[in-house]
Amino acid sequence: MRMLCSSTLIGEFFVIGFAGLVAMKDDSLATSTVWTVCGVAMVLSVLLCGMITRPGGVQLGWALQIGLIASGFFVPVMFVLGAAFAVLWWASVHYGRKVDDIKARWAESQAGQPAQASAGPDAA
Repeated sequence: MRMLCSSTLIGEFFVIGFAGLVAMKDDSLATSTVWTVCGVAMVLSVLLCGMITRPGGVQLGWALQIGLIASGFFVPVMFVLGAAFAVLWWASVHYGRKVDDIKARWAESQAGQPAQASAGPDAA
């Protein structure tokens, strides 16, 4: 799960940065406000990469997805991009957990089997 979720979050990092560049063109938004909000969201997306497996990590990721969608009120294309990343987040969490379960079951099945002897030159 960690790899899939982290990939989604890194993608969001770049999208948030590009959305900040678009938002700067809006004269009604202060540049300092745009970059403060975008900077916090970008830092959060990177920090979440390391927090995915900890309690509350996935929930913070959902909060970031909601924030991305809500940013569409300032940069309208973010409604679409935020929704797309929310779907990617769901898929990363859902399928990531399935992969983790399959890996755990495979590791359990391998733990009960004896290690095979190597067939190297000294094995005779």
